[in-house]
Amino acid sequence: MMKKHIPLLFGVLLMINIPACKHKTARAEDAETKKPEAANKTTLEIKEKLFIAQTNDIYLNPDEYVGRRIKLEGLFKSDKYVGSNQTYRFVLRYGPGCCGYDGTAGFEVNWPPDQDTAYPAEDDWVEAVGVLDSYEEDGYPYLYLSLESLTVKDERGAETVLH
Repeated sequence: MMKKHIPLLFGVLLMINIPACKHKTARAEDAETKKPEAANKTTLEIKEKLFIAQTNDIYLNPDEYVGRRIKLEGLFKSDKYVGSNQTYRFVLRYGPGCCGYDGTAGFEVNWPPDQDTAYPAEDDWVEAVGVLDSYEEDGYPYLYLSLESLTVKDERGAETVLH
């Protein structure tokens, strides 16, 4: 069964059936006791230079990031998956892979349920700002950004990133 989310595999995020980490790591538990309250109020900006590394860290340590405001730029993509009437939407960039553009890094994005806001066109370059949250589907937890803003940008960044 193909899943829609972007989990970690060998340093590159791929769209395969591996959910976000569910358990707390010792590192996450230590961070919870030492993390100042202000850390959750600041915006974590995922920049082009370390795009894959930062998104990998979030997927490996979700307990450290859920509830945190995140800002990133990338391609807007959407897809409907086999056996589902649900459309899933992503902001992502391409990364290294074995067969061209098969590696991707980024996040699923959704407007809050009470907000009836349109999504941009496929392949638009966007800036997404939202709070990292998770949900469970078919018994697996998944990460997504609950959007505060999704802005189409005129200037595009690198669609393919290596780090």
